Amino acid sequence: MNLETIRKNIDQLDSEILKLLKDRMEQVLLTKKFKSQIDDNEREKEVLERITKNSTGLINADFIEKIYIEIIKESKNLQQKDWQLIAFQGEHGAYGEVASRIWNSAFVPIPCREFAWVFDGVQNGLYDYGIVPVENTLGGVVGQVNELLINTDLNFVGAVELPIHLCLLALPETDHREIHSVYSHPQALAQCRHFLARNKLDPVQYHDTAGAAKMLTEKRPKASAAIASKLSAELYNLEILKENIEDLDRNLTRFIVISKEENKEAGDKCSIIFSTEHKAGTLFRVLEVFAKKNINLTRIESIPDEPGEYAFFLDFIGSRNDEKVVKALEKVKEITRKFRLMGCYKERKIA
Repeated sequence: MNLETIRKNIDQLDSEILKLLKDRMEQVLLTKKFKSQIDDNEREKEVLERITKNSTGLINADFIEKIYIEIIKESKNLQQKDWQLIAFQGEHGAYGEVASRIWNSAFVPIPCREFAWVFDGVQNGLYDYGIVPVENTLGGVVGQVNELLINTDLNFVGAVELPIHLCLLALPETDHREIHSVYSHPQALAQCRHFLARNKLDPVQYHDTAGAAKMLTEKRPKASAAIASKLSAELYNLEILKENIEDLDRNLTRFIVISKEENKEAGDKCSIIFSTEHKAGTLFRVLEVFAKKNINLTRIESIPDEPGEYAFFLDFIGSRNDEKVVKALEKVKEITRKFRLMGCYKERKIA
């Protein structure tokens, strides 16, 4: 070990400290949802007593107390501001977070372990918004999300079509010639199959792309790398060995932004969900309504609902203020069951 190695270790520890501090501040913003007032002297006293009691060895208790007094002060400052929270599935650095920043960079992205947690959190008012993937050009529909959408009464208030560019990431001290194993989500590994084979790299499945990047930083497995987003490299202090390693150029994921509140804007795209009777030609009758009104459909998808039943998702170009859209929806409602207008919204397409 030499001075350069020690300094690299310090840099890594600083990166982890900053990330943990950011995670703590996110939890602070969540606590605001359950508090009637920001000041809580008993809680502050409890935190300071616990921290100073547990300080041992090199770290002086007075020094720790000063740090936490400032942390508590900044926490209260954050709670006084009107931050909007948007939930996504996965670890920080996931493509859901990338999409959320594109939709509104002023919102605070909050990670959730499961898609269901995103829906529940928005429904219960813990998060102001959620952002979830509904389809990918290579992987098809995201079945779990679409199944959740069938039974929700949340509204669509935005959409983002995001190009997915995958990066090969490694710890800064890693010699790329020694890398043998690459961790990532199974879908990401499949999308880089030719790249991995060409470079004689062994794919190792992990539950999440950003989670693989985080694991690489925390556990530091030897001769290993991860496939994740460019944002993951920034967040976890990893080196980008190569960008755009996906085998196919056109790899797009479409994300939907959900909210308890309806979108107040007219929008330029609309989404509906419905089911039909078990009669020949019923789906054709629905599509015919839009064809006669010259309304351009952009997506139609069938998702299993109840046993033997299917729900249909349909997206089309239009606005809630467009008279031909209003009349088309009135007609479709008459000839379908379980009809619901999910929302009219703006969709952002990233080149």
